[in-house]
Amino acid sequence: MTSPRVTGGVRAVAGRIGVYAALVAGALVTLVPFGLALLTSVTSARQFASGTPLSWPRPPVLTNYTDLAGAGFGRALAVTAVMTALITLGQLVFSVLAAYAFARLRFPGRDALFWVYLATLMVPATVTVVPLYLMMAQAGLRNTFWALVLPFVFGSPYAIFLLREHFRTIPAALINAARLDGANTLDVLTHVVVPASRGILVTLTLITVVSQWNNFMWPLVITSGAKWRVLTVATAGMQSQYNAQWTLVMAATTVAIAPLLALFVVFQRQVVRSIVVTGLK
Repeated sequence: MTSPRVTGGVRAVAGRIGVYAALVAGALVTLVPFGLALLTSVTSARQFASGTPLSWPRPPVLTNYTDLAGAGFGRALAVTAVMTALITLGQLVFSVLAAYAFARLRFPGRDALFWVYLATLMVPATVTVVPLYLMMAQAGLRNTFWALVLPFVFGSPYAIFLLREHFRTIPAALINAARLDGANTLDVLTHVVVPASRGILVTLTLITVVSQWNNFMWPLVITSGAKWRVLTVATAGMQSQYNAQWTLVMAATTVAIAPLLALFVVFQRQVVRSIVVTGLK
């Protein structure tokens, strides 16, 4: 007769195997499309047309990547990188300042103003496209680089909310000790609060970089022509410009994904730690 202890051990092992199998299956579902995109990007157009999407490239070629330069993809990459860097920097600076004011400073209407500002999170982004377009057009900024940047650079309601809640958890004793040493409000923010918030700032940086790097709707609406075209718009344009030459499109997609993947690999520990602490989903 099998003892209950042995039976329980077998069930525990079977349960773990089931969990690991589900995790592996989920990982494959997520990674296989990226793998197919990479394989397609190193496949010649003739071989791709004569084979199947699962055919192994023989031999692998890099002509699709060299053709991207002739398609103006290098400029789109540069525009996207500069745009993302400026928006990320601006959002972090303004969000930190606003969040600290809402968390630690006292002024009339502070809480009411915070909740009104937070309510903008409930407004779909598509609703604001037309008003923003009219504002940029009337300011003479349509089809310019600054039209890509200005609507997003002055902070983010989500970032302000998350930072405010984190700043409120910082012990008041640290802030009071800094004030006793003669620190002013800006000194407290830069030398006490910000260093104590590195994890969440890294997470917000990655979220902002990913969202702006992948932004499609606003750049498509506010710009025309190739001068200020971003990666997402350039990649989408290739599908019609080159009659859906998927090897070139997949090369562009791979180039667009690579910086984000590298960024996550470098900062994955900080991201995981911040997710655990903040409960970010």
